[in-house]
Amino acid sequence: MSELKALIFDVDGTIAETERDGHRVAFNRAFADAGLEWHWTVELYGELLEVAGGKERIAFYLQEYQPPFREPEDRDRWIAELHAIKTEHFRALSASGQIPLRPGVRRLLEEAKQQGIRLAIATTSAPENAIALIEHAIAPDSPQWFEAIAAGDIVERKKPAPDIYDYVLEQMDLAPESCLAIEDSPQGLTAATGAGLNTVITVNNYTARYPFPKAALTIDHLGEPDNPFTVLAGEVGNSTYFDMALAREVHRQASEAQT
Repeated sequence: MSELKALIFDVDGTIAETERDGHRVAFNRAFADAGLEWHWTVELYGELLEVAGGKERIAFYLQEYQPPFREPEDRDRWIAELHAIKTEHFRALSASGQIPLRPGVRRLLEEAKQQGIRLAIATTSAPENAIALIEHAIAPDSPQWFEAIAAGDIVERKKPAPDIYDYVLEQMDLAPESCLAIEDSPQGLTAATGAGLNTVITVNNYTARYPFPKAALTIDHLGEPDNPFTVLAGEVGNSTYFDMALAREVHRQASEAQT
């Protein structure tokens, strides 16, 4: 059985509560800037999250919801420009401190660093969004904590395809058996397990309704000593929050179950 050497984190909904109060708000502000009478409600955005990637989400909305709108000749370029406006709004929200980390994230990252565990990010979010978020929510130098930050269009196929995780593993020269992914969604779980990674799921308001049968552990958040997690599926012994000791145990159990 391989020793646990790295943690690979998703960003949106995993590191921070970005979806409802970050990306959704930024999209709506971008729509207003572009003179569009579109508004993505909390409920609608939950449906749109079935599609990975911001530009892809806009395209899906145009296709499936067909708002009264005369499309430009260069549809892809127009979507990319609209998404760029949205990215600027998201970066402003991140800088304002309005998007908090989820419980336990900073604690786990710091513990992993102290113990020499390698760190990486694998996200469909734009690189600018991911970096802005972690700089403001964790620490100004926190992007340097991560050996690889794989984001956005760096691979052709986004989650649920495994490509983003395959890319991270290649960049870090690691076998999937020596890593643990931390995700929050069915698409993320499919991507991570498709790349051969044992995966811990921390659900959020949008993903709590889904089953995660392939996850090594499913919890509501990583928890803190004074803010214990709730275990939704899996074994944690006497642990009340997710630390490196539990990460190694979950990785060991999942690896043994596969042999």
